[in-house]
Amino acid sequence: MHDIEPHFAWLNQYSAAEDPRSPFFEREYSEFYFEHSVYNYLIHPQWDHFGSNTLYIKILYADYTDQFAIIEMIGEWNDAIYNDIMQLKREVIEILVANGIIHFILIGENVMNFHASDDSYYEEWFQDVEDGWIALLNFREHVLQEFKTNRIDYYLNFGGSLDEILWRKLGPRQLFHFVNETLTKRLH
Repeated sequence: MHDIEPHFAWLNQYSAAEDPRSPFFEREYSEFYFEHSVYNYLIHPQWDHFGSNTLYIKILYADYTDQFAIIEMIGEWNDAIYNDIMQLKREVIEILVANGIIHFILIGENVMNFHASDDSYYEEWFQDVEDGWIALLNFREHVLQEFKTNRIDYYLNFGGSLDEILWRKLGPRQLFHFVNETLTKRLH
């Protein structure tokens, strides 16, 4: 897992470490010092720790004019033991929402498992972005099934064409417009 890096092709357009509105503003990264792990496997030092013991993220892009953020994830999303959604909501999402972000694209191809608890933080997040949405792209099928089984799919949009997006071939604005168009069609 140590060689799985966050997507870096958009770094010339956005860096959370250089964004004063980002929760990771002025964070410094090492290319050589590995300090975080998932399942006792070290992960690449470019991933951001936000308080979870098993889930790490990278804000790949934030656009405050069009009000969207793209966040890539790695690890195990564990609400049952570590309350990861509370950590994510309090330490990252609330800061972005306070700065006008109401559209969230979460990329989860590197999320290995999901363990649910209750849905209160998902409901709160959903209410915070009343005129926006939360979209999940490329999560593993068993992870999406857990979201469905625990009825969290009421708050999150996923499946269908959202799982077929070759997002790495798009620019961040192209990705946002594609997801927005897809969800607008679903909601109408």
